[in-house]
Amino acid sequence: MQKTDGLFLKCCREVAKKYPEITYEEVVIDNCCMMLVKNPTLFDVLVMPNLNGDIISDLCAGEGGIALVEAVHGSAPDIVGKNMANPTALLLSGVMMLRHLKLLDKAERIHDAIISVIAQGNHRTADLGGTATTTDFAKAICDRL
Repeated sequence: MQKTDGLFLKCCREVAKKYPEITYEEVVIDNCCMMLVKNPTLFDVLVMPNLNGDIISDLCAGEGGIALVEAVHGSAPDIVGKNMANPTALLLSGVMMLRHLKLLDKAERIHDAIISVIAQGNHRTADLGGTATTTDFAKAICDRL
């Protein structure tokens, strides 16, 4: 975990430097859980590796008033790095987050683009019966926007 969490933190720190107007804070997972139980309004957004996300999502599922947005899926180690994953769950989770934030017009534009690309059928990933890569699928959605 030290190596993977270390890489994750390194990447977060690099991205945070590009957006100094956004408060960036690192919190150890057990302390984060306590803070969420005591006062969930301390956080606007939480970004974390998969294992910590599983812990936090389980905790938040039992807490009222907390919006939880995540793309639920398995790790799919057999397709890692092959550019063949279907990003629909991740994208629709983003749509749910935008709806929660009352950014309905943006949510509907993205949702409609996703549905349109899938319905058209030319850019479906293998799990949907197509041959498109993750990149092809995502680009087709972006082109619809």
